[in-house]
Formats: sequence, structure tokens, C-alpha cells
Amino acid sequence: MTLPQLSDAVFITDGGLETTLIFRDGFDLPHFAAFDLLKDDVGRAGLRAYYEQYIRVAKEQGVGAVLDTPTWRANGDWGAVVGYSAEELDDVNRSAVELVDGLRDGDSTILVSGCVGPRRDGYQAVDLMTAEEAERYHTRQVATFAGTAADLVSALTMTYADEAIGVARAAAATGVPVAVSFTVETDGRLPSGQPLREAVEQTDAETGGSVGYFMVNCAHPTHFDGVLAGDAPRVARVRGLRPNASTRSHAELDEAEDLDAGDPVDLGARLGELRRRLPALNVVGGCCGTDERHVGEMCRAVLAARSA
Repeated sequence: MTLPQLSDAVFITDGGLETTLIFRDGFDLPHFAAFDLLKDDVGRAGLRAYYEQYIRVAKEQGVGAVLDTPTWRANGDWGAVVGYSAEELDDVNRSAVELVDGLRDGDSTILVSGCVGPRRDGYQAVDLMTAEEAERYHTRQVATFAGTAADLVSALTMTYADEAIGVARAAAATGVPVAVSFTVETDGRLPSGQPLREAVEQTDAETGGSVGYFMVNCAHPTHFDGVLAGDAPRVARVRGLRPNASTRSHAELDEAEDLDAGDPVDLGARLGELRRRLPALNVVGGCCGTDERHVGEMCRAVLAARSA
């Protein structure tokens, strides 16, 4: 499958799934595991309501949408912590795709992405795996998605290159397209300390360029706009941005007991400016603290910048 995101068309993603469900909708997510809501009708209804808001934004703006399944924590280690067996996680990952797929009602501009999260913490590069270990670890979840209606898999909040490489290799082996999204600290480097550009270069070099496109997520634009300057080929590989609403660092967010929703209009303006500097940028959405307001503002700003 050729991903439509590789065209000039603009796509939105959803926003801060877990923060919206916890702070706005009042759900309890054990260990930030949104997939646990799939276990009952109330949780499923909450997830549907969440995604429907982004479908509405996409239709209002006349753009496509890439909706990530609520499976960022639905891998072996995190699933065990929450109390799920490997077989139950397979069912969870399939059910997650079915839920989101059922919302697009045959609309080909809405894509379902099987979301793959890090094995460890999403804010720290700890207990690092080799690329080979990461491929073995993530293959089960990726292969499960490959057998569903998912259009692609997205590796979100990758904190070091080897894990991203492992997910990408697992996707290539199972024949499903993949997008890779790194997170960065306030200095624009991955939590591992590697510069973003080097992480993209390493991933491309060690996967034969099999990644459809790269993204940055779970960081405010003030943390990474300086490393997305210039016209280097690897910068052009970054087609997607899913920023946080807050300018806080990962450490500060980890300790926060409140939701910092930032300024949706300002966030949109920053994405519009980045679009002027990054002609390839056409996938925009949100991460922690963002909701449909932020994504709507970012989409409007990127569309305006593209037509300017």
C-alpha cells in the first residue's frame, strides 16, 4: 500500500488521547493504558466519542485523518503490568482496530493506524534494547495489526533509534507500512541524547529506508523547531508533528498533577510557521494536553501556510 500521507494532501491525527480521557472525561487509565477501556461498553463509548471529534474536525477542514488506536501501552511488558496475558493483548489490539475502523464508515480519507508505543518509559531512554531485540519484542503486536483493517502502524514516542529500527523491521517483515515518531527533550535531542537528525539517518540506514515517514511527538514546538531548520534530506523525511500543548519538560510533565492545555491558537501559529519552513509537513496532530481545539487550530494554520 502506498500511504496517501506521502502525497501533498493534509492529514490530521488525533490529539492527547490519554490526557483527554483522564483529565477531561474522568476515566481511570491504569499505567496510562487507554486500551483497558476496551473491556466494557462504557469505555468503548468514551473512546468512540473521543475519535468522533477528530473525524468532525477533518470533515470541517476538508482534510484526511490518521487515527491511532488506543494501544500505545498494549505491548507485552505493559500489558502484563495492567494484568493482560499475551493472548488477551492480541484480542485487545484487534478490537482496537475494529473500533476505530467502524467509525470511518467507508471514508477512504480516514486511515486507521495501529499504535505501537515504547517497551519502557516514554520519557526516558532506559533498559535499552538492540535493534534485533526490539524487532523480536514488537513483532507480535505489529503482526497482529498486519492481520487487521489497519492501514499502517505508527511507532510513537520513540526515545532511541534502535527501538524505532526494531519496529520498522517488524513492519517490513509483516508487510505493513510504518511511520516512526521520535520524542525530544527541551534541547531538541532524543532522551538518549542523540540528535534528531542522526536518529532519522540511522533508522533509514538500518532499515533500507522502509519507514514511510517520520514524525516528532510529545514535545512542544519550542523544543524542536531549531533542529528542523534547513533543507537536509533527513529533515525532509519529517512529515508529521504531534506536539504537546505544554512547554514543560518531560520531567515536569511526569510530576504534574494538573493538565496544562497551553494556548491552542499559539500552538496553531507555531505549526503554521513550521509548515512554511518544512514544505513536506502535511500530517499534524497533538500529544499530551491537546484536544480537538488544538488540532483544529494547527490544521487551519498549516492549510493557510500551504496556500500562502
